[in-house]
Amino acid sequence: MTEQLEDGQTAGGAEEEVSMDDWAAAMAEQETVDAAQESIQPATNLFQELSSSDASLNVPSNLDMILDIPVQLTVELGRTKIAIRNLLQLAQGSVVELDGLAGEPMDVLVNGCLIAQGEVVVVNDKFGIRLTDIITPAERIRRLQK
Repeated sequence: MTEQLEDGQTAGGAEEEVSMDDWAAAMAEQETVDAAQESIQPATNLFQELSSSDASLNVPSNLDMILDIPVQLTVELGRTKIAIRNLLQLAQGSVVELDGLAGEPMDVLVNGCLIAQGEVVVVNDKFGIRLTDIITPAERIRRLQK
């Protein structure tokens, strides 16, 4: 019951031939796309080169615009958890025990990220901190991954 075509193929064979033509057209289109992608050159000089403005500081001149951005610097003596009941009982002269030990280096944080440790100093009746240990960038990244 298959219908014969003029060239002797059946209707089912004609459908198969049409899909083969579609397949060949798709392959030809893919070859054109692949050839076009090969001719595309990678972007060069997409980002501006950072050049050093002062060789002694190794600070690129393009970073000058961010040098005035304020950051939060925190020196942490220690921490503790306290119940609200005990917090409300605090008065002048009350002592709050912290987890830091006397003489232990204090943490220096920038925007909440540990960058150094140091010790308290007093200069002209004002407290300060003398940095004793700077955390390396590799160590900072390792701590972030914890």
